Amino acid sequence: MAETIWVNRNDLTDFIVNEDALPPLGEGEVRLRIESFSVTANNVTYAVAGDSFGYWNFFPAQEGYGIVPMWGYAVVEQSNHAEISEGERVYGYLPMGDRLDVLPSNVSAGGFSDAAAHRLPMSPIYNQYSRLNADPEHDPAKENERMIFAPLFKTGYLIEYMMRGENWFGAESLVMTSASSKTSMGLASCAKQSSPQVKRIGLTSAGNVAFVEGTGLYDEVLPYDELSKLAQTPSVSVDFAGNAGLLKDIHAALGDNLKYSCLVGATHVDARSGGLDGITGPKPVMFFAPDHAVAAIKENGPKAFGEAVAKSWIGFLSAVDDTLTVDERGGVLAAAEAFQSIFKNEADPSIGIVVKP
Repeated sequence: MAETIWVNRNDLTDFIVNEDALPPLGEGEVRLRIESFSVTANNVTYAVAGDSFGYWNFFPAQEGYGIVPMWGYAVVEQSNHAEISEGERVYGYLPMGDRLDVLPSNVSAGGFSDAAAHRLPMSPIYNQYSRLNADPEHDPAKENERMIFAPLFKTGYLIEYMMRGENWFGAESLVMTSASSKTSMGLASCAKQSSPQVKRIGLTSAGNVAFVEGTGLYDEVLPYDELSKLAQTPSVSVDFAGNAGLLKDIHAALGDNLKYSCLVGATHVDARSGGLDGITGPKPVMFFAPDHAVAAIKENGPKAFGEAVAKSWIGFLSAVDDTLTVDERGGVLAAAEAFQSIFKNEADPSIGIVVKP
């Protein structure tokens, strides 16, 4: 039997545990037994933007329901593919469940892509699986950190890469909402490493100020109710919060000093909480990481891009090494419960959740 969490697409607080008999494995297919994955705010974004960005299409469910994608590790349980052996481990995009059948293509020593027909229209970034035996990013001692941080870190890396390519739009300061979030921390780390001349300002809730300051990734940390203290210097903002009211307040506080406004995660601009009608200053621009990843790889080549990401990743890991406690939980139901706590904003940012279904 295979167990998978099906989330109600019209009410993300509602879910069921679906059980299905495992079908016969098709020709050329590989069955993965999912070992572990992390549950983060990134997964909530996949669900909230499931329709607008097609995230529900990766792992189809019954009509009205969806399977939230995760990042994690799996072992080959059964293989009908001559180049892939049972028992080998992979890292990649997985369903919130305990099994996944894939149809490997473009197989190399380092990985393969899932060529299942329903996945082909989506960004290739999500369809690639790394084979750990030849994966330069794999560190057996840092598997939890990779699951928890890596997908979000790479988004932060790509935002910094884009901003730097645009000479930061003439800005001297980078203002980030949800400064306790892993994506914001990733961006702050990459900016600290590659653009140290840009001041990094983190905005967060009053209760998270101490945690955010403790990361050492930000030059200044402000609670949301102290936006009046934002320095009146040319700035760019990156919003991870999805709170339209907060974003309007940031635009108003910075006025003509705001040179670029970037939106990350949540959902389409028009559907963000509260709407953005009447916002002043530059029009907020949605950032879609997979498109920027494809462009960066094309510009630099896969090898150089991978090496640059790996270098920044090592620097990030050293910065966050003491900021996170890993909370390991067992069973697919634990994944659903973790997802709910993060969706309801009840999760502790200093705790990274890893589920072993």
